[in-house]
Amino acid sequence: MERLRPLTESECYTRLYGQRDPTVTIISRQARVNPGPTMTGEELLRAFDVRLDGRDDLASVDAEAA
Repeated sequence: MERLRPLTESECYTRLYGQRDPTVTIISRQARVNPGPTMTGEELLRAFDVRLDGRDDLASVDAEAA
């Protein structure tokens, strides 16, 4: 669509923040539901360290078996 004239600042503001067109509907968002327990950053770091330590144990077992 081509404009016949440029819009003024007040016209732009009215279009953005003024009265809503009846075809526009506002839908409120529901609050997010927490899917499960969450971890803090420190808990996550500890769990990662435990997994890394377990991986080292598996590598030594594989080396001994070979």
